[in-house]
Amino acid sequence: MISRPNFIAGQDWSANSLASFEDRNPATGALLATLDIADAATIDAAVAAATAAQRDWAATPAAARGRILLRAAALLRENLPALARLESQDTGRPISETIAVDVISGAECLEYFGGLAGTIAGEAIDLGPTAFGYTRREPIGVVAAIGAWNYPLQIACWKAAPALVCGNAVIFKPAPQTPLTALELARIFQQAGLPDGLFNVVNGLGETGRHLVEHPGIGKISLTGSVATGKAVAALAAASLKRVTLELGGKSPIIICDDADIESAVNAAMLGNFYSAGEICSNGTRVFVHRSIYDRFLDALMAKTRTLTIGDPLDPATQIGALISPEHMEKVLAHIEAGKAAGARLAAGGNRCTTGALAQGSFVEPTIFADCTDGMSIAQEEIFGPVMAVFPFDTDAEAITRANATQYGLSAAVFTTTLARAHTMIAQLKAGTCWINQYNITPVELPFGGMKQSGYGRENSRTALDAYTETKSVYVALTPVLGF
Repeated sequence: MISRPNFIAGQDWSANSLASFEDRNPATGALLATLDIADAATIDAAVAAATAAQRDWAATPAAARGRILLRAAALLRENLPALARLESQDTGRPISETIAVDVISGAECLEYFGGLAGTIAGEAIDLGPTAFGYTRREPIGVVAAIGAWNYPLQIACWKAAPALVCGNAVIFKPAPQTPLTALELARIFQQAGLPDGLFNVVNGLGETGRHLVEHPGIGKISLTGSVATGKAVAALAAASLKRVTLELGGKSPIIICDDADIESAVNAAMLGNFYSAGEICSNGTRVFVHRSIYDRFLDALMAKTRTLTIGDPLDPATQIGALISPEHMEKVLAHIEAGKAAGARLAAGGNRCTTGALAQGSFVEPTIFADCTDGMSIAQEEIFGPVMAVFPFDTDAEAITRANATQYGLSAAVFTTTLARAHTMIAQLKAGTCWINQYNITPVELPFGGMKQSGYGRENSRTALDAYTETKSVYVALTPVLGF
């Protein structure tokens, strides 16, 4: 067990309050670290350090900023095994995932925005023979980025990379359940040559987040979290009109048409429900299957689900790891009981794993409910666990209507071998991030974000540059001002 302070102005920073919280391994319950809680004075120090550093950073040529991100990406790749292991210990997710996705995705994000650096510019506008205009992209200032516990390193990179390359400073607050890799990322940025004060890490619970969001020195907030947290942050930010990006929850649909490749659709449904033990906001937890292939799909799905290996996240053979905490596991199990009580047919799983060493952690079997109806709680509420609800449908129009009948709008997918059908259906789905014949693939080159209660704003792609810059317009007169 280790004690971890905050990271401010390039150094460890202990809070004056001396309050702390524990970080535990979800797979074993073992104590990983105790972390200092950043109080109001600590947030003040972080904002002061970020504000001072940001002035020079904004004046640094964008290409030079980009080169630092590229060096940081290389360091992430060099440290992949150690970072992946730490991420698995902290999140309970399999090492096969954290090696293949978390560190690599973070590095790819830094590389992408580092490569874009030299293209961050305004535009020249022809206003005729007497004037011209141009625009400038200018940094906002200090960005508060608040992460979620499912993909802590990836989320930190997704938020830090565009903010930094645009000339901002960042104060990152990781989720208290998974705080460790953000501190490692801060060290990597420092090794890459990022000036002190530009990437700070403050740890804590809800009160720390409130201090950060309400601070007058913060110009922009980017949050990944629950709908409830997003609404609370938006309300606090509104008091000072801070700009906000919210990437929130979902209850996303996967529509599998009668001409779909069934094996591919089964793989996608499993990827969209059981990968990361179902703890992904964009998961396709409502699977709509055309009635003509419904039984074949279910048979193939159940057979393949039974082959999944649940176990130690550090074992390369493990496919399903632990849920984030005992408290969250109990919530997931309660949703499963609600599904049973509502009359959904339990086709697979449904239990906590208590065999051998699994009893020490928060493990739940991959669970499939068949013959679900739209009004069931398991069809409407985000579960954030390995729980899939499967529904039959008869027509494309019916599937679209039912898929859209939710407060959420983060993601959606259509599986069909008919190209026109795929595009027609995607155009009617109310979701910000969609796939055709694929699921949960999120390349940094594409925007990611939702509609409705799933939030607003976008992460990744060139679109993210708009979230971290102010556009200034300039009118240049070529002739004298005439009197009136």
